[in-house]
This record gives sequence, structure tokens and C-alpha cells, in this order.
Amino acid sequence: MLVETSANGSGTSARPQNPNQRAHDDAPDTTAVFVRLAQLEDGPEREALRDELVKAWLPMAHRIAGRFRNRGESLEDLRQVAALGLLKAIDRFEPERGAFESYAVPTITGEIKRHFRDRMWALRVPRRVQELRNKVRLARRELTQTAGSATPTIAEIAAHAKLTEEEVTTGMEALDSFSTLSLDAEVSTGDDGYSLADTLGTVDSSYDTVVDREAAKEGLRHLPERERAILYMRFFEDMTQSRIADQLGISQMHVSRLISRSCARVRNEALGQQRSRRGAERRRPD
Repeated sequence: MLVETSANGSGTSARPQNPNQRAHDDAPDTTAVFVRLAQLEDGPEREALRDELVKAWLPMAHRIAGRFRNRGESLEDLRQVAALGLLKAIDRFEPERGAFESYAVPTITGEIKRHFRDRMWALRVPRRVQELRNKVRLARRELTQTAGSATPTIAEIAAHAKLTEEEVTTGMEALDSFSTLSLDAEVSTGDDGYSLADTLGTVDSSYDTVVDREAAKEGLRHLPERERAILYMRFFEDMTQSRIADQLGISQMHVSRLISRSCARVRNEALGQQRSRRGAERRRPD
């Protein structure tokens, strides 16, 4: 761009270098200011020039931020992020490399996209999935506008975005990961409304009982018949050791020893089976 120096020497006119090049009202010619900025050491004069550049280019940063409106973030916050990207662009720009706008636009845009990627997702998802989400969202919007269909099918989205149906499904799932609901959020609007937490299940201790019984079955089969009978009478018929002793014609002390020995044998066998299964799983090739 050609520099047209103003009265204060800063040079902020906006005449395009190429008549075919698109000129924005928010893209001033600040080449002279950048050249002067690069020559100065840190100090008040350099800070003043830096502030002048920020003011001159801030409308462009706001324009770029406006492209990302209606995506779950307020426009004011987006402008703040764009302003941060503008500051980075000003501090890193080298005048001999070309036009500032060519460097600033991708820098500001990248800062806004990074903000969405790192700060706006309620659930952390891989970058590839985030990109699928964006493609699916864009394809769905374009199909809605052109075909007039409110809800395009997965196959239609896949064909339009040149993705597989599995990739479209992944992208649509990621659309729901952008924000989350509180567990206290009401699911129903009626008088009998309940919260999302009410729909969650609870731990059922009966499952542990089933697992323990299945683990003990094999060990019980290996016990002698009399010891199996003693365990059955004690734990299933709820008989006391004295009653069992009277029924079998042995001492209560002997019954106690047989119960302790049988339980230890069943327990050790069940634990041994668990260790064997874990060892086999570790040895299994991926």
C-alpha cells in the first residue's frame, strides 16, 4: 500500500496498492508507523506508537470477531479475544515481510479459534473430532438453507460434506459436547418435574452378591459331600453349629473347624481363578 503521511507524521490513510485489491474501511495504511516502531527501543514513545496502531486496527479485529457470533460466546468476549490476537500480531510483525493485514488476519482468526477450542468446550474432545463437528455443523446449515429441509439425514450430510456416515455421527455427538447440563436441571416442566440427577442409576449391591456366588460355585463343587452339607445347613438353612453337630453326631468344635477350613478353601480357589483370568488377559495380544 502507498503511504500518505498525515500532519502528525503517522501516516494512516487507506489507499490500496493494487486497484483490484479489496480495500476495507478498517484497514488503514500504517506502514510508516510500523517502520518507526521497529526502530525504537522499549519506552514511552514506542508504547504510544503501539497504542496508535491498536486503535487504528481495532475495527478490523472487531470485524473478524463478528464472523464467529452466534456460536455460544458473547460478541463482547470475542472482541476481547480478537484484540489480544491483534496485540500479538502488532508485536510480532516485521514491516519488511509485506502488508500487516495479511499477517494480522490469520493471527487474529487463529486466536479466536484457539479460544473456542481451549475454553468453550464443556467436555474435552480431540481436535479431529472438533473439526468433524465444524464440518457437520456447516453442512447441516447449508443443506437447511438450500434444500429447505429442517433436519437433513446423516446420509445427506455425509454426501454434502464428503464424510463417511460414521464421521458424521461422531461430529453430531460432538455438537452435544460443546455445553453441558447441570445435574440439578429440570427434565420435566410439569408439577411432577424431576432433575437430571433423578434419572441416574445407583449402585446395586445385589450385583456383588451374584458375582461372589458365581465365584464360589467351582470351589463348592470340589468340597467333600459332608462339608458341602455343613455349609448348606449353616448359611442356607441358618442352623447353629450346635444343631449341625447334633444332626451329624460330631462335636460343635469339629463343626466350627470344618466350616472355617471349607470357607478358606473356597475363598482361595475363587481368588486363584481371578488371578488366572487377569494373567490370561495380560498375555492376550492386542
